[in-house]
Amino acid sequence: MTGTPGCPGEAGVPGTPGTLRTPGPVSLELDGRTALVTGAAGGIGRACALRLAAAGATVRAVDRDAAGLAGLAAALPDGTRGAIEPRPLDLTDLDAAERAAAGADLLVNNAGMQLVRRIEAFPPEVFHEVLTVMLEAPFRLLRGALPHMYEQGWGRVVNISSVHGLRASPFKSAYVAAKHGLEGLSKTAALEGAPHGVTSNCVNPGYVRTPLVERQLADQAAAHGIPEERVLADLLLADSALKRLLEPEEVAEAVAYLCTPQASFMTGASLVLDGGWTAH
Repeated sequence: MTGTPGCPGEAGVPGTPGTLRTPGPVSLELDGRTALVTGAAGGIGRACALRLAAAGATVRAVDRDAAGLAGLAAALPDGTRGAIEPRPLDLTDLDAAERAAAGADLLVNNAGMQLVRRIEAFPPEVFHEVLTVMLEAPFRLLRGALPHMYEQGWGRVVNISSVHGLRASPFKSAYVAAKHGLEGLSKTAALEGAPHGVTSNCVNPGYVRTPLVERQLADQAAAHGIPEERVLADLLLADSALKRLLEPEEVAEAVAYLCTPQASFMTGASLVLDGGWTAH
């Protein structure tokens, strides 16, 4: 059974195990709006940038991978209502990050990084960098974006968290700490933004088919002392009811929903897309 490319939906269509059924994209109109998406050169960020541009937004695509951003802009289909504006930026430059968010109507904090190590072997400088990119930079981006959102009485903040923002796993101290912090930051922004028409929510994916997850396979294999081919089935998806990776476009549809008028009462929430991972 086929569907619209880029918007995969449910799994397990009767008679065709493992195939994806496409219910169609969320109805969303963002003409005239400006969105900022971090980590936009690949994975979830790329899918979100393309999805918001398809809805009519002008997307400031932020990433330190300038070549990846150029590829993203080139991938925008002809006739798309919105536009992609590549903004090469290293989010460890916090002042520049705050400036980049000025005037944004929608903010998608997505950029992330991962290193799998035991705490006693975790490099302190990497821990610092992870917290800078994944927690302090979102704070600075909020500082830059909220004044405009408050002034106009409307705004949407979507923080790409993780199931690791709700649960911990061993060997991921920096990532888990950053995502737990992002959850708290998102809720605080929700409480402060509510009187100004601004919502703030987290989207919490399980394991997504991205380069970040693919790089984890080797790291996890080394950490647990098992072959890479066993990592996905025996570790990453062991507690997931749905035995597949989540697609980036599925996450982008959740982001799109949180930007719709129908989601205006949803704020301070965590929208979990984990295939049942946290149902245990």
